[in-house]
Amino acid sequence: MIDLVHQINATHRELGTAGLSGGGAGRSLLLRRTYDAAVEDVWDACTDPARLARWLAPVEGDLRLGGKYQLQGNAGGEILRCEAPSLLRVTWAMGEGMATEVELRLSPADGERTLLELEHASPGEIVDELVRQYGPGMTIGIGEGWDLALVGLHLHLAGAEYDPAAWADRPELRAFAARSCEAWGAAVQSAWGTSDDDLAAAVAFAKGTLAPQG
Repeated sequence: MIDLVHQINATHRELGTAGLSGGGAGRSLLLRRTYDAAVEDVWDACTDPARLARWLAPVEGDLRLGGKYQLQGNAGGEILRCEAPSLLRVTWAMGEGMATEVELRLSPADGERTLLELEHASPGEIVDELVRQYGPGMTIGIGEGWDLALVGLHLHLAGAEYDPAAWADRPELRAFAARSCEAWGAAVQSAWGTSDDDLAAAVAFAKGTLAPQG
């Protein structure tokens, strides 16, 4: 059983701006949490294909600086920066969708622990237009997806048996995802001054994407 409260509170969430490699400012989601593992171990878990498949998704491609990668059933892109064991930056796109960028930053923390920061940046004008059309629920949903990924990494580093596909419909993981939507809703309201009614609607929309299909 996953300790939902502990897992939600283990991650710091915020929205802000970040520079994109092609120039210009983007809108960004930032997640920050500490893992009970050395930097080298966390880096290996985030970059070794065999380990990635155990907590995120199988990956294939030319996995080197300048190469292209593809996560099975997920995003793909180009490796822009790779500075072991502290910095990885990639483009991140779903098929022919909007080109975004993800940057992973690792640094040592006290007691052989690792501080992880994950920043997902998208072109600001595109994000603003999507939010105008669909509301902040879209942003909350993206953040919830990253929350689930970081829980998977936690379980992997702790040596727990974890299969992302097999766990997708487990009640405790779905309950965690719903709590994540609420946490990201608070971050959205803090960053954008979203009204209580709009925030409630956005969280409800994001939670609705978690409903069982079929």
